[in-house]
Amino acid sequence: MTFDLLAGLRVVDLSQWLPGPFAGQILGDLGAEVVKVEPPAGDPMRQLGPRDPDGLSAWYKQINAGKTILRLDLKADAGREVFAELLRGADVLLESYRPGTLEKLGFDGKRRVELNRRLIHCALSGYGQTGPLRLTGGHDINYMALGGGLASSGRVGESVAAYPPTADHASALQAVIAILAAVVRQGRTGQGANLDISLMEAVLAWQALPFTSALRGGSQAQVRGQGLLNGGAAFYRLYRTADDRFVSLGAIEPKFWAAFCRAVGREDWISRQAEPLPQDALTAEVAALLAGRLQDHWNDLLSDVDCCFMPVLEPEEVLLHPQIQARGLARAGEGPSVQIAFGGLIDGRAQSPRAAVREADAAEVLATWGEG
Repeated sequence: MTFDLLAGLRVVDLSQWLPGPFAGQILGDLGAEVVKVEPPAGDPMRQLGPRDPDGLSAWYKQINAGKTILRLDLKADAGREVFAELLRGADVLLESYRPGTLEKLGFDGKRRVELNRRLIHCALSGYGQTGPLRLTGGHDINYMALGGGLASSGRVGESVAAYPPTADHASALQAVIAILAAVVRQGRTGQGANLDISLMEAVLAWQALPFTSALRGGSQAQVRGQGLLNGGAAFYRLYRTADDRFVSLGAIEPKFWAAFCRAVGREDWISRQAEPLPQDALTAEVAALLAGRLQDHWNDLLSDVDCCFMPVLEPEEVLLHPQIQARGLARAGEGPSVQIAFGGLIDGRAQSPRAAVREADAAEVLATWGEG
């Protein structure tokens, strides 16, 4: 049994790769019925990442679990007719085409309204439906670059790209938020919506704090490796241990920093927390201390100290951690693989395992679509 918060909501998902399919999966996790429409050759994501014996990508199976897959040729009359029927019964259309593609297929705004006045159309694109870059191709690293997500990340003189892809996942969440807000209005007024969500702007939306700091300059400027939250503070950064592993220290509040200093036998550091950024000298001292022992040593010493400390774990270790196991969101799948449930508990329980991704034909889908 999945969650039932969106029970009865019907979503047609035209998206491919990661951002749109992840958004569609979240809606499905919450109870929506999601039919993913793919071209005859299938979503290109089928070929990306590790393959299972059946030839399908394990990544594709993960991100599309819980959905019904319907292959349609939207360049052919028969495929467009089936798609029109789907839109007549849908509440939400999610797509990730380049701007103008849906119009070329014969489903512009006017046509969509004719088919279904209540339809919520969410267009998820790289740079948005307007502007000089609207037709420009890109991937996560490009959207992060323009949206400001790489401006202050990394070390001095070196930028670092995040993994898993930040813009892909952030834009999926942005799309879901907008869709759910539109669903509330749809239920209240019967009105549809046109949602223009871009991957780049999902990143840009997170930049108010670092941009404001950068414009003010001085010690709080978000220069790579020199700001409060990106490596310039000795009390908030990653450190290497003697076994070439890492630990995280996030002791921003003075009480946490003091607890850390006492636990490691360096009470003389307590008064130095307010030193100007970047705290290169203090950071070097802390780094030298932590580099002298194995990660396990520091974890044993600090795990029960209230100082915002956590070892940087490998995937296998994360899955075995008592907190992860207690919450029950990560589960073993086929392949091997790991299925991560919806990120939270609802009514005191975690989401049940998703059904495997399933293909169906048009007759089967439309028969089900017509019920209720």
